[in-house]
Amino acid sequence: MGKKNRASAPKVKIRDVFVAIPFAGLTDEAEWIALRELVPAATAALKLHPQLVDKYGDRDVTLATILPMAWPAMVKPDGRILIGLQRHVQSGDPNRDLAVALLNALETEPGQPVGVPALPGPGERLADVIADGPLDITMHETFSFWLDEGQGDDPAVAASMESANAAIAPTVKLTGAAAAYWTQMGEKAHVRWVLPQAESDALNALATLSAAGELTLGESTKFAGMFRAHGRLVPVWDLPRDEDAESWNAPLSAFAGRFEAALGQEPTPESRKAKQGLIGRQLTLR
Repeated sequence: MGKKNRASAPKVKIRDVFVAIPFAGLTDEAEWIALRELVPAATAALKLHPQLVDKYGDRDVTLATILPMAWPAMVKPDGRILIGLQRHVQSGDPNRDLAVALLNALETEPGQPVGVPALPGPGERLADVIADGPLDITMHETFSFWLDEGQGDDPAVAASMESANAAIAPTVKLTGAAAAYWTQMGEKAHVRWVLPQAESDALNALATLSAAGELTLGESTKFAGMFRAHGRLVPVWDLPRDEDAESWNAPLSAFAGRFEAALGQEPTPESRKAKQGLIGRQLTLR
């Protein structure tokens, strides 16, 4: 299925509490998961919850896949705030971690480092600190969004940026389904799609399609298996490396239609057998 995209060392989790479906209830839950687990370089603007606007003003807040050194947050000298999804140190509840990172950033002076506890304890969650809504995601080919104007002129900064950029696997957000991404890793290309349904419902629908021989995106593709990430399934397909990412929008859209039609269908002996095979091809991302 290929390795996850990462621009830094693996995360360190300190689990006082483990939340199995941490992003449940957010409008774009599947996209939050994709940006955290699958996408190397992307950003999306966030709006503060109205109560926080009253207290801190209408601050410029950006959600980022990852920040330098996998920091949880940054406050730029001009007051802009960046919140990182992919972090080194975190608890078992990324929703709470992100909320605390934002709250602490709001209390941090511009240009100063943001202190964030490894174990935040109970308290506000994302729904309490942002105005929830669809994420308007911008994909990036480099991590230049980290830098302020002129920073890239520093040779040391430029060298560090070049090293970070080298870790980015080419990734394209697809339009054939929400929270679906094409990526190229070495000699292989893949489509990975975060399904928003409950795991059991999604698995049953995939099993129905598998039993019918309809689990691929076309003759030249292969269903590689699934990730389990934050309570949702992420099917993965192997693709021909030499075809453009955009060429998979139509096949993915057609598959999404078949998947939707399969949701809620009564299981058959064939689909039950296929389900066991799918379960054996799952990996869990935590």
